[in-house]
Amino acid sequence: MHVQHLLLHDFRSYTDVDVRLEPGVTAFIGRNGQGKTNLVEAIDYLSRLGSHRVASDAPLIRSGADQALVRAVVVKDGRPATLEVELNPGRANRARINRSPLPRPRELLGLVRTVLFSPEDLALVKGDPSDRRRFLDDLLVLRTPRLAGVRSDLDRVLKQRNSLLKSAGAARRGGTAAESAMATLAVWDSHLVELGTEVLVARLELVDALAPFIGKAYEAVARGASRDDAQVEYRPSFELPGGPGERPDRSQVAEVFALELEGRRRDELDRGITLVGPHRDDLLLTLGNADLRLPVKGYASHGESWSFALALKIAAYDLLRSEGDDPILILDDVFAELDSGRRDQLAELVAGAEQVLITAAVAEDVPGALAGARYEVADGEVTRVDR
Repeated sequence: MHVQHLLLHDFRSYTDVDVRLEPGVTAFIGRNGQGKTNLVEAIDYLSRLGSHRVASDAPLIRSGADQALVRAVVVKDGRPATLEVELNPGRANRARINRSPLPRPRELLGLVRTVLFSPEDLALVKGDPSDRRRFLDDLLVLRTPRLAGVRSDLDRVLKQRNSLLKSAGAARRGGTAAESAMATLAVWDSHLVELGTEVLVARLELVDALAPFIGKAYEAVARGASRDDAQVEYRPSFELPGGPGERPDRSQVAEVFALELEGRRRDELDRGITLVGPHRDDLLLTLGNADLRLPVKGYASHGESWSFALALKIAAYDLLRSEGDDPILILDDVFAELDSGRRDQLAELVAGAEQVLITAAVAEDVPGALAGARYEVADGEVTRVDR
C-alpha cells in the first residue's frame, strides 16, 4: 500500500498543495513551522480520522477558512482509489471514495493504514493510561474497522450513563424519581456490559498478538537488550476470572463485569461517574528480567523510554505486516531524537517497507540507508529536490 498523490485544501497551513508521491522512502525536509508535519498528518488522518497532535478537528482547518479537504490517491495491490474527507467545523464531516459519498466518514477506516511515530509518542510510556488505551484502540480499528462503531457506541453509553448516575445520585433519597432513575440505569448497565466486554476482549487478544513483536522490536532498537526485557500486560479495571496466562471467554468476562458494576454501585452514585469498564483500563509496560521487573513509567531512563515507545510502534507495524498488510510507515521528526547508532538500527528495520514517509529539519538527520525522494518544505511550498 502506498499514497500516490496527496491534495490538501485549507488544511492546517496550506491554502492548496498538490504532491505526487511514489513507493519507497520520501523525506520532507524543512525548518520547524514550515508545514512538513502537516503533510504526513493529513495522510495519517485518512487512516484513523484523527490527528496525532490535537484532539479535535478544528485546529486542522486553516485560519479563516470554513472547511478543509484532504484527498489522496491510495494504491493497494496495484489498484488505485481516491479517498477524501471534507472537514466541517461544527457540522458533520463528509467522506468520499472515488468521488462517491459515503454514509459516514468511518466507512473510510481500513482502506488506508498508517503507523506513525513522532516525538508525541513518548506519552505512550510517560503519559496517562488514556494514551495507551488510544494506542490499542487505534490499532484495533486498523485491524478490524467495524470496532470503530463499537467504540463510538461505547463512548455514547458512558456519556449517557454518567449523566444518569449524577441525577440518580441526587435523587436516591427516595421517591418515584429515584426508582425511575435506577430502573433506567439498569438498561444502560446492560449496554455498557455488552459493548465494554467486546472492547475489553478485543484488547486482550490484541495485546497477546502484539507482545512477541514488542520484545523483538525493543531488542532491535535498545543497545544490549534481549527480547525478554520489554513486556506488556493488559490491566483491566476489575479482576478477570482464571489464573495467570488464562484468557476467559466473552461470557465469563461479561458476567464478572456485571457483578463488578453491581458491587461498585454505591461508589458510582456518590461520585456520579462510571468506575468500571475498558475506559478505566491500562497497558502496563515493564522492563527487566524474571528477578526484577519495573514499570517503564517512573523507572526507565529517557533513552529506555524512547526505545520502548519506538518498539510499540514498530511492533504495531510488524503485526499488521504479519497479517498480510503493508501499512504506510510515517516517521515524523524522529531521527533528531536518536543518536547515530539508533538511527541506523531504525533505518535497517524500516527500509523494507513499501512506503516510508519521513520529516526532518535537516537532510543530515535522515540516515543514508533511507535515501529516496526528497522534498523541501518552506513558506507554504513543497518542492521536489533532485539528488
